[in-house]
Amino acid sequence: MIKISVVGAGNGGQALAGYLAMKGFDVSLFNRSRRRIYPIIQTRSIKIEGSVVEGEYKISFATTKIDEAIKGRKLILIVVPAFAHKELAEKMVPFLEDGQIIVLNPGRTGGALEFYNVLKSKGLKKDVIIAEAQTFIFASRMSNPGVTRIFRIKNAVPVSALPASRNPELAEILLQVMPEFDIVKSIIYTSFNNIAVVFHPATLILNAARVETTAGKFEFYFEGISPSVAKVLEIIDEERCNVMKLFNAEPLTAKEWLSYAYDVEGNTLYEAIRNNEGYRGIYAPTSLNNRYLLEDVPMSLVPISSFGKEFGVDTPIIDSMINIANVMLDGNFWKIGRTVEDLGLKGKSIEDIIKFVEEGE
Repeated sequence: MIKISVVGAGNGGQALAGYLAMKGFDVSLFNRSRRRIYPIIQTRSIKIEGSVVEGEYKISFATTKIDEAIKGRKLILIVVPAFAHKELAEKMVPFLEDGQIIVLNPGRTGGALEFYNVLKSKGLKKDVIIAEAQTFIFASRMSNPGVTRIFRIKNAVPVSALPASRNPELAEILLQVMPEFDIVKSIIYTSFNNIAVVFHPATLILNAARVETTAGKFEFYFEGISPSVAKVLEIIDEERCNVMKLFNAEPLTAKEWLSYAYDVEGNTLYEAIRNNEGYRGIYAPTSLNNRYLLEDVPMSLVPISSFGKEFGVDTPIIDSMINIANVMLDGNFWKIGRTVEDLGLKGKSIEDIIKFVEEGE
């Protein structure tokens, strides 16, 4: 029996922990605050609602202590916003064990690189595998602590280890747990096929007035993405794909990804989104202070723009979304976001980067 730790008990973490418990795995659940997992600590159970999965399932335990959560756990599935990856890596260093596999769900853009750099800077001597998924396996929402709804399970989610030479070891364990994962060539494919960068920030920004006046009481994908909003998303997608092509990799367009992940088709991105019943019932955030901006701007838009600037690919619409988000949230995502320099790649050639992510140092 593979012992698993799910790190993070938000919308995704609770759904994933409950789902894996349903499948019979020994699952621990970590969250840094007690409030969100207090009922789970008491009952050791998570209730899943929805047409995809329904029932109440027992996990092994829930805890606010990271050392307790990951001790003796072969597979560590991290389900926290990407802006928390760096801090979490620092906290985990003293407690990691040889042979453990860490998967960021998802890594956004450059997540595995950032995690690797933190562990290396802290002098980690243990032999661990770091991997990142391209997106999260479910469309899910938590209604109350210990109660979550899974709207849809994606058909396939790309995942890769850093370096990719460790993908066979990753596959041996991960595919026993979640066969929906699809092992891909390298983190180039998971980091730059980051579809959240297309759907989340611009849609929220272009619906800012509606979010603030209704507290998000509208369906994010079905009502928030109109034909004109979808046109903006298509240009962001095009810019993302142009940056990915720098690395001799063929990107999935957002429309192709909807077919890959959800089996939906459409002549345009707008039509494909409208045809995805997996988005039905998913409401907008209640405010702009939400991970769709706080996570996806600095950890998705900024690094894609940074790689574009480093290697001569213009990303004007992506850049405009970052600048507008800065104004709306009184911040500076350019300063706090992931950049080529932060990821330890400044001055490296495209060939150097490809070799590093495929073979390691």
